Amino acid sequence: MRLLSGILAATLFASPALAQCGGGFTSFVKGLKAEAIQQGFDESTVNSFFKGVQQDSAVLKADRAQGVFQIPFIDFSRRLISQNRIDRGKSMSRKYDAVFDRIEREYGVSRGVLLAFWAFETDYGAVQGDFNTRNALVTLAHDCRRPELFRPQVFAAIELYSQGDFDPNRTTGAWAGEIGMVQMLPRDILVNGVDGDGDGKVSLKTSAPDALMSGGKMLSHLGWRPGEPWLQEVTVPAQMDWSLSGPGKSRSVSEWQAMGVQARSGSLANLPASLILPQGRNGPAFLAYPNFDVYFEWNQSFVYVLTAAYFGTRLEGGQIYDAGSPPQGLSGAQMKQLQTKLQARGHNVGKIDGILGAGTRAAVQAEQARLGLPADAWPTADLLNQL
Repeated sequence: MRLLSGILAATLFASPALAQCGGGFTSFVKGLKAEAIQQGFDESTVNSFFKGVQQDSAVLKADRAQGVFQIPFIDFSRRLISQNRIDRGKSMSRKYDAVFDRIEREYGVSRGVLLAFWAFETDYGAVQGDFNTRNALVTLAHDCRRPELFRPQVFAAIELYSQGDFDPNRTTGAWAGEIGMVQMLPRDILVNGVDGDGDGKVSLKTSAPDALMSGGKMLSHLGWRPGEPWLQEVTVPAQMDWSLSGPGKSRSVSEWQAMGVQARSGSLANLPASLILPQGRNGPAFLAYPNFDVYFEWNQSFVYVLTAAYFGTRLEGGQIYDAGSPPQGLSGAQMKQLQTKLQARGHNVGKIDGILGAGTRAAVQAEQARLGLPADAWPTADLLNQL
């Protein structure tokens, strides 16, 4: 589970001390110990948890090297979705059929959703990461990029340790501190961990039922609407007001239909939806229903979220999307140039990172409209040149 679930936890369990970061690593750890004891943890437990803690430079390197999210949706999704992953997903669906049925009954989350996360996060449990989780969390809490996210996770890990469910020296996972088959942060495990196999323990690393049930509960906790779809491929007309497209621009399905938007197969759900054009009006097109927003509580990357949501539909029998013929996008260096130009015009694009995120998409769309171009939020060399 990539990061944003922890942001929710950080919001829920924040304290003034969360702003502390940086400085000498040894003195920083002393501060963590003092705060843990102040929170009520036993001093011997705290000392034992932090004994041998080390700053992990590999964690910081991984945190700053997420260039994969610069890849456009078509390339990104083709890279992540292989026939082998589809076949294994179907096999896992059959193997854990009773577990998925239970998740749907109790949490209303469709199996394709969890299968897609399971596939992308750990390749169905095969690759869970070998970073020491305690060291990763303390390293990221010390780093001043996102201390408000990771500092609470350190204390959550101490709580798991005090319960006998975490080994500071042996528990391993992803570089960002996530643990188990669907990659959950410690606070999320405390809040949403489920003993799915009935053995009296929540074992997200070794028990698929535990991991899947916990993931289902997490999605429910984040606002998943039971039994509703999340994404559907559509066709769009040659001409329409493209500025109406984009995440968060919800309209009724009847309004979209009146503009010429139609389901590529089947029928559209009678729900509010946003029109998603990941590579502009000439590329793939989807209607994103309210459950799609929950994906951003799992991961902030637009391209990852859309790919995971689409893969969930494929694992439930959906067809391969029509890639269309979108114009060539920008390179990473060009995207940074574009973001710099957009920022200079007063747009909030966030970090200049070459990633076409929500802020950059909104800025691109605004500039396209200003210049009289089709405002479909897909940046091209022509737009870059005109700016």
